[in-house]
Amino acid sequence: MIGTFLNIATVLIGGSLGLLFGSRLPDRLRKTVIAGLGLFTFAYGISNFIKTQNPLVVLGSLLIGALLGEWWKIEEGLQNAGKWLEYHFGGQKHELPGNDADRSAAIIPTNHDISSRDFVRGFLTASLVFCIGPMTILGSIQNGLNGDYSLLAIKSVLDGFAALAFASTLGVGVLFSVIVILVFQGGLTLLATQLNAVISPPMMAEMTAIGGILLLGIAVSSLLEIKPIRVGSFLPSLAIAPLIVAILAILGIK
Repeated sequence: MIGTFLNIATVLIGGSLGLLFGSRLPDRLRKTVIAGLGLFTFAYGISNFIKTQNPLVVLGSLLIGALLGEWWKIEEGLQNAGKWLEYHFGGQKHELPGNDADRSAAIIPTNHDISSRDFVRGFLTASLVFCIGPMTILGSIQNGLNGDYSLLAIKSVLDGFAALAFASTLGVGVLFSVIVILVFQGGLTLLATQLNAVISPPMMAEMTAIGGILLLGIAVSSLLEIKPIRVGSFLPSLAIAPLIVAILAILGIK
């Protein structure tokens, strides 16, 4: 878990610096930095996708994952989690005249005055960017099996700089992405031995390709703001891909 805790620390430090000094950065500079991260994420997503050994597995996983994601309303669940966090931690309750209902509904924004939409966007974007990709999976497995957290350390540095840029534009919601990092990345680390015994190289290749496509979705939707995409609904695809690979292997289909 050392790698995960290091990752959380760099995100908190980078995000805090972004909140403290982000307002001093020219708006055009912040937009350019986010665009740069968007272009990098886009290119990184493509580099991950081309590692697929069977594009049809990726396509099938995406379609099945999307159906499950919409059925389970994963996107709405992530948004509701972000709104709950924003309500309880993104502002300060303040006593105002009126009845109990009026007082309980009154929220005075913090110094980092952000809308609920910005908080949710920051929470979702940072959570997905920090937790999706082969570096997260491979780094977590490596850390869990032999205690080597070098790969997660590299990821932590990248996430720290990304958190600074995200927080300066998207606000305090970026900091709460550490909860997702702890649960998802930390959970993978704790289950590393079992995962390593089950996940084969072909499975890892297709999971990496799925992660690449999801990163492309994040770049297009949240970072470059080209077209809204419900990326969260595709998350089940990461679990569907290795299942399809396993079924094909049993059937003797390559």
